[in-house]
Amino acid sequence: MAQVPGVKVHAKVQGAQAEILSEPALKFLAALHRTFDSTRQNLLTARHATQRRLDAGEQLDFPAETAHIRADPSWTCAPPAPGLEDRRVEITGPTDRKMVINALNSGAKTFMADFEDSNAPTFQNMVNGQVNLRDAVRRQVDFEQGGKQYKLSEKPATLIVRPRGWHLDEPRMTVDNRPISGSIFDFGLFFFHNAAYQLAHGSGPYFYLPKIEHYLEARLWSDIFYFSQSALGIPTGSIRATVLIETLPAAFHMEEILYELRQHSSGLNCGRWDYIFSFIKKRRADRGAVMPDRKDVTMEVGFMDAYVRLLIQTCHKRKVAAMGGMSAQIPIKNDPAANEAAMAKVRADKLREVKAGHDGTWIAHPLICKIAMDIFNEHMHGPNQYHVRREDVKVTAADLLNTNVQGKITEEGVKSNVSAALSYCAAWVSGNGCIPIANLMEDAATAEIARVQLWQWAAHGAILDSGMMVTAAYVDKLIKETAPTVSVAGVTEAHVRIASEYLSAQVKSKEASDFLTSDLMPYLDGAVGAQGQSKF
Repeated sequence: MAQVPGVKVHAKVQGAQAEILSEPALKFLAALHRTFDSTRQNLLTARHATQRRLDAGEQLDFPAETAHIRADPSWTCAPPAPGLEDRRVEITGPTDRKMVINALNSGAKTFMADFEDSNAPTFQNMVNGQVNLRDAVRRQVDFEQGGKQYKLSEKPATLIVRPRGWHLDEPRMTVDNRPISGSIFDFGLFFFHNAAYQLAHGSGPYFYLPKIEHYLEARLWSDIFYFSQSALGIPTGSIRATVLIETLPAAFHMEEILYELRQHSSGLNCGRWDYIFSFIKKRRADRGAVMPDRKDVTMEVGFMDAYVRLLIQTCHKRKVAAMGGMSAQIPIKNDPAANEAAMAKVRADKLREVKAGHDGTWIAHPLICKIAMDIFNEHMHGPNQYHVRREDVKVTAADLLNTNVQGKITEEGVKSNVSAALSYCAAWVSGNGCIPIANLMEDAATAEIARVQLWQWAAHGAILDSGMMVTAAYVDKLIKETAPTVSVAGVTEAHVRIASEYLSAQVKSKEASDFLTSDLMPYLDGAVGAQGQSKF
C-alpha cells in the first residue's frame, strides 16, 4: 500500500485496488482535499442555514445578485465534446463489472456509470468500480462468468461518471485526520487514471454532478476542474459536466449553474425523483406542501411541469443539452399483459420528453433501450433540439413552488412507501444500491421520497382518504408488520432490523434528516454486527 504523508486508508486494499490507490493518485487526492475541502464545508453549512430560513417561512426565489447573468444573452456554454454530440438515450447503473459491459453494449448513446444513488458505497464497491472503469476505458474489461463471455462491443456507449454529492464523506480515507469528500475521491481517482488516455483516444473525461443546491457549489466544481487539468497537464476545457437539477433550490439557479461551468458544461438533467424528494424535504415545515401518494406526483403536476419547461428553455438558450429523466419501469417476465402496460408507460414518458424539447432521456435497463431510441429517432431528427428555444415559456417562482397536486393519501400509498423504504434501506446496508421493487428499478432517490413522505404525513397529521389520520404510531405499526416480509437478495435479518429501526426513528423525528445515505453510512462494510444493533 502506498504511503503518503498525512493520508491514511482505513480499509483493506488488495489486488488491482492498489493500482488505483497508488502513491501519485493519493497525492493528487490529498492536494484536492487540502485546496478545496474548507470551501465544501462552508457550502454545506450554508445549506443548513438556508433550510433554517425555509423552516421559518422564507420562500425561495431567483437570486437577485445574479440577475445580470440571466439577462445577458451573449454567453453560451462549451460546444459538445466528442461522443456527447448526440445523447438521445443514456443508460445508467452502478459500476460492477458485468453492469459496465452490458450498459456500454446496450445500444444507448452514453452510459452514466454511477458511484452515487444506484450504488451502496462500500469501500469494495467504490474502488472496484474504479478498477472496472479504468479497464473499460482501455477495453480490458472482458471476463467470463458461469461459462458466459462478457466482452465490449466495437462501438460502446460514451462513458460518463457520476461521483457522489458534496454532502457525502469518504470515511475510509482521511487526509490530515479528516475524511475526504466522496465527490473528490470519486472524481479525482477517475480523472487521475483516465483523462489523458481518454483524450488520446478520441473521447474525454465526462461527468454528471449530483445534488447541487446553489450556483456556488457549481463554482466549486469549476475550480476543481481547472485545478485538476492544470495539475495533470490536461488541456483546459477537456472536462465536460452535466448537472442534475434534482434539488428545489437548484431550480432557481439553473442559468447561474451553467454560467459557472460554462467552459466545461454539457447541460442539465431533470433528476425527477430526487427533485420530488427535495421539494418535500426543503418545504418540510410547510403544511401546504403535503403531497399525495407517490404515484400521483407525476411529471404533469404543476411544479414538475414548470421545472421541466424552465430547464429546457435555459439549456437551449445557452446551447447545451436538456436531458430528460429516468423511467423506472423494467421488463416484467412471464406476464405479457403487465409487461405491455409497463412498456406503454415508458413510451408515453419518452414521447412527452421528446415533444417537450428534451435532447435525450434516461433508462435503467438495456431492454428498454430500443423503445426509447425508436421514439427519439422518430421525433428528433438531428443530434439535439437546441433549436427548440421555448421562448414561449415564462416560469415564475410561484410556478416552481406550486403545490396544487391532485390525488389522495391512501393506506395503500402508506404501505407502499413503508415497503419500498424498508426494502431499499436493508439492501443498501447489505451493499446493494439498486434493486427491483414491484417491477420498478429503485435507487436511493425513490427510497428517499418514500422515507420523507412517511415523515411528512406523520408530522403534519395527514388524513387518509378513509378519514383516518396518519400518525407516527400508525406508521411504526406498519413498519413492524412489514419488516418480516422483506425479501431482497443478500439481505439478512440484521439488515432488515437496521432498516426498521432507522425508518421508525425517522418517522418519529422532529425534522426529516437530509439523506438516508449519510444516516446509514456507519452500517456499511460489515459494520452491522451479528446482533444487528443500531443507534436509532
